[in-house]
Amino acid sequence: MSDMRCAPKRIIVTGGAGFIGSNFVHWVVDHQPDVHVTVLDALTYAGNRANLDGIPEDRMTFVHGDICDAALVDQLMVDADAIVHFAAESHNDNSIIDPAPFVRTNVEGTFTLLEAARKHGTRFHHISTDEVYGDLALDDPARFTEDSPYLPSSPYSSSKAASDMMVRAWHRTYGVDATISNCSNNYGPRQHIEKFIPRQITNILSGNRTKLYGDGLNVRDWIHTEDHSSAVWEILTRGRTGETYLIGADGERNNIDVLRAILEAMGKDADDFDWVRDRPGHDRRYAIDSTKLRRELGWQPKHTDFAQGLTDTIQWYTDHPEWWRDAKEAVEAKYAAQGQ
Repeated sequence: MSDMRCAPKRIIVTGGAGFIGSNFVHWVVDHQPDVHVTVLDALTYAGNRANLDGIPEDRMTFVHGDICDAALVDQLMVDADAIVHFAAESHNDNSIIDPAPFVRTNVEGTFTLLEAARKHGTRFHHISTDEVYGDLALDDPARFTEDSPYLPSSPYSSSKAASDMMVRAWHRTYGVDATISNCSNNYGPRQHIEKFIPRQITNILSGNRTKLYGDGLNVRDWIHTEDHSSAVWEILTRGRTGETYLIGADGERNNIDVLRAILEAMGKDADDFDWVRDRPGHDRRYAIDSTKLRRELGWQPKHTDFAQGLTDTIQWYTDHPEWWRDAKEAVEAKYAAQGQ
C-alpha cells in the first residue's frame, strides 16, 4: 500500500503541548508543509506551552481546553480532516496514588472525542501504549503483537485499554474511521522530568544522586520520539481503517543499563546511583514486534543508534535548563515522599 488513503490538510492534535504530542506537532510542521495543526491541550502539569515554541503562527492554532468539553470539541471538529489523539494522563506512579484523573481523561475524554468524530465523519487516530498488554517475563523470547491479549496491570494501563476498546467499538458499531497505534517507551527532547530518562539526566545536571527502582532489570523497548512521529503519520494517512499497528524500534534495554549509559555519557561512575524500593506492580518487560507496520506501510526507524540518541537527549536537557529547572524541586520532593 503506497498511496495515501487520507491526505489531511487540517488536523487536530490533542495533548499537543505534552512530550510526545509536541514532538509530533513539530514533525508535522517540518515535514508536511501544507498541513495546519490545531493543538488542543489542557496544560496540566505535563503540558507546556513552551514545547511549541518556534512553530510559525500560520501553521498552528493553540486552543487551551479540555478534551472532556463536548461543546469545544464539537466546535473544533467542524473544520478538521483528522484528529490525532495523544492527550492522556500517562504516569504510572501518579495513577497508583490517584486513579480518578486517569479514568476521566483517558476514558471519558476519548469518548467525547469519538462522539464528535462520529458526528462529523472525522478521521480518528488513537495513540495508545504497549502497557495495555501487561508485561513479559525477562526470559521470554516473545514480543507483543497486534494479537496479544490485553492484560493491563496499573490504573494507567487499564484506562488506556478501556479507551482502545472504545475506539474499536465506535469503529465497528458506528463506522468511525479509526486506527490505533500502541507504542513502546519514547525518549527524546521535551519529556517531563518525572519520567525515567530525563529524571536521571536532570538529577546529574542538578548535582543529585540518580535513583533506580527495584533490581534495575526491568526491560523497556525504547524508541526515539521522532521515529514515533513518522510512524503515526504513516498510519494516519495510509493505515487501514479499523486496524491496530504496533510501533517499535527494536530498542530493548533494561533500566540499569540505560542508567549506567547516562552516567557514563555524563562523565560519572557507572555505579554512582542509589537503589530505591520498587513500584507496586512494576511490569518486568515490554517488547514490541512492529512487523505489521513495517510490512504494510514500509515504515523504518531512523534513530537506531541508541547511544547517539541518548547523547542528543542529554545535550537537549543540558542546553535548556530554563525548561525544566523550576519543576525539578517539586518532582523530587514528590518522589522523596514516596520513598523513591
